[in-house]
Amino acid sequence: MGTYTRILYQITFQILNWEPTLTKHNRERLFSFIAGILMKKKCFVYQVGGIEDHIHIITHVHPTISISTLVKDIKLSCVDFIRREKLFPGFMGWNEGYGAFTYSLEAEMNLIKYVKDQEQHHKKESPKKEYLRQLRGFGIDFNEKYI
Repeated sequence: MGTYTRILYQITFQILNWEPTLTKHNRERLFSFIAGILMKKKCFVYQVGGIEDHIHIITHVHPTISISTLVKDIKLSCVDFIRREKLFPGFMGWNEGYGAFTYSLEAEMNLIKYVKDQEQHHKKESPKKEYLRQLRGFGIDFNEKYI
């Protein structure tokens, strides 16, 4: 008997100190790179996006991979890629940690649209406020000094 899963994740992580260093010019290259990492790890990629200070990934994670290992691998690979390709001169790294939230399969299209529309969305709400709202909405206890 095989292992069958389909868990829709939204994974998000931020630039060190929320610095707005992911300039629009090279963001798509970074998003494509992240999608490639996910595909190599047999994850299904729904959408990768973000703005200057954070990344969103909508994915189904292969059942043999832990979320923490996946995010660690993505972050480490991206740091190397960004520096090697000189994509974002002010980039100093990622904040520690990440957010990973699961959604019903019915939410798939809304999540994809949400990630595609990040620039529009964040004209209304700052990324940090949104993240705090999301954590509270999921009932997650957190210490704001680590956000």
